[in-house]
Amino acid sequence: MKILRLCAENIKRLVAVEIVPDGDVVTIAGKNGQGKTSVLDSIWWALAGAGVIQGEPIRKGQDRARIRLELGEGREVELIAERKFRRGKSELTFVNADGSPTKLPPQAMADSLIGALSFDPLAFSRMKPREQFDELRRIAKLEVDIEELDRLNAADYAKRTDVNREAKAKEAAARIGDELLAAAPVRAKVDTRAILDQIEGAAAQNKKLAERREKRRAFEQATVDLEARAASNRREAARMREVADQMESAAGADEKSAAGNRDLIASAGPLPEPIDVSDLRRALDDATATNSAIEDMEAAAKRRRDLFAEAAQLKDASDSLTAAMEKREHTKREAIQGAQLPVEGLGFGEGIVTLNGLPLDQAGAAARWRVCVAIAMAANPKLRVIRIDEGSLLDSDAKAVIAEMAEQHDYQVWMEVVDESGEQGFVIEDGAVKEG
Repeated sequence: MKILRLCAENIKRLVAVEIVPDGDVVTIAGKNGQGKTSVLDSIWWALAGAGVIQGEPIRKGQDRARIRLELGEGREVELIAERKFRRGKSELTFVNADGSPTKLPPQAMADSLIGALSFDPLAFSRMKPREQFDELRRIAKLEVDIEELDRLNAADYAKRTDVNREAKAKEAAARIGDELLAAAPVRAKVDTRAILDQIEGAAAQNKKLAERREKRRAFEQATVDLEARAASNRREAARMREVADQMESAAGADEKSAAGNRDLIASAGPLPEPIDVSDLRRALDDATATNSAIEDMEAAAKRRRDLFAEAAQLKDASDSLTAAMEKREHTKREAIQGAQLPVEGLGFGEGIVTLNGLPLDQAGAAARWRVCVAIAMAANPKLRVIRIDEGSLLDSDAKAVIAEMAEQHDYQVWMEVVDESGEQGFVIEDGAVKEG
């Protein structure tokens, strides 16, 4: 369905215009400030909700305004939409060609027809990549947030890289001791307790032997002292006759005691040699070294097993991240396929619109224009009308692409151009269509 007739009175700069389009491209021409944009706004305001209408839609000095659209296919009028304005409010009516009311209420009827009449292919072509991404996502009505999926995938990709790096590091660390463990002899630990018991027993016996030796040395010295004292007493007895008897008696007693000691010493026999523990200490050192080496190997083997287990867990985490990323990519593909984008190869990148996998702004001018116009057409499937503001900025190639696509897909393009020649389209002058 297209616009077969547009009538607008007192809309913005317009006084009164009546336009009956002829052809696929409807050019609204004239100087700046004459009402060209008001013509295109009239189409949008006639059908869209009151929320999109500017605050002062009525021409200055007037208190009423009206827009009437006759819609149909071919030359047959099927529907008539009319919006009337009074200060502070507007009213939309929708009737069939014969004047009978439509099945749906007026605004519901309008909503069923319009898609994105405010979408301007030229404006889209001039948007920044991020703005194009947001606009296409809005028009396509994607059920998922493509950018959020990309952000999550980027985060998981970085996380997976770290996890894989850590897993490889742990596997490498686990294999460092492989050759050592393979070459190490398999033997049991030595029981050092028995050796320690022998050393402790020898030390106790040597201590007792040292005590006995010290006692014997003291006893020997005491005996020598007794003999010396006996000799002294004898000399003292000879010198001191007056105490000779006493001294003789004492000497006899000492001699008797000394003789008894001599007998004891003679009967005691020689002392045994001290026990040599140097071999036992060497055996203990060897056993300790062996046990330490075995403990080190056991610890290395346990560490190796732990590292491989940790690496396996990290691999599982990496696989989970990969699965989550693949699931998001699948969700993205399904969402984009479900959106039924109007151009084959059109897609969404990270905050950009892509064409055949490359950013849209890297495509040729003709390809970009075909994408922009195709998006506009896809956004308006029922009322097959497209508006282009500032059409004067388009070169002849772009206009040729627009005309070709409008004819090929049966669309009506309303284009505003600055042109004072009066040689093209409907010329708007002082708020009306210029005659001639």
